[in-house]
Amino acid sequence: MRGAEGQGLEVRGIEGMGPQKNCRVATARERSAVHAVIVIAFLFLGTLAGCDVERRRSDAELGLNPQQAAGRKTYDSYCDRCHRPYSTKGRKGPGLKGVFQHPYLPLSGLTANDDRVSEIIRYGRHEMPGYSQTLSAEDLQDLLAYLHTL
Repeated sequence: MRGAEGQGLEVRGIEGMGPQKNCRVATARERSAVHAVIVIAFLFLGTLAGCDVERRRSDAELGLNPQQAAGRKTYDSYCDRCHRPYSTKGRKGPGLKGVFQHPYLPLSGLTANDDRVSEIIRYGRHEMPGYSQTLSAEDLQDLLAYLHTL
């Protein structure tokens, strides 16, 4: 087997130790290829990270009436940090897409109606805090109107 010197490759040693066998310096072409692969990998990962991101649609685009739009503002202030509105995937709590489209709530199995959902919002459940001291009756009704649009 011929050494690296016989193949036209540069062999460098560690200072004071002499030349090392099977060590070679990457060529400029090889370094460029490695950099290209790294850049492509980061672009791919960035694309994957952005897959779940969707442009926020306006109240008008969603066709929300004034009560639903007010409920959306309440949702943005108190609910959005834990619940995604247009996804069944949640953050800390379940996603709320179609919450009233099914007969039962996803985690609790409670009936999906205004009374049960209002109760959960007012008093909380498991890790969710209650908002009875924070939301007015009008805020709650606006929020329910918005939740029905999901």
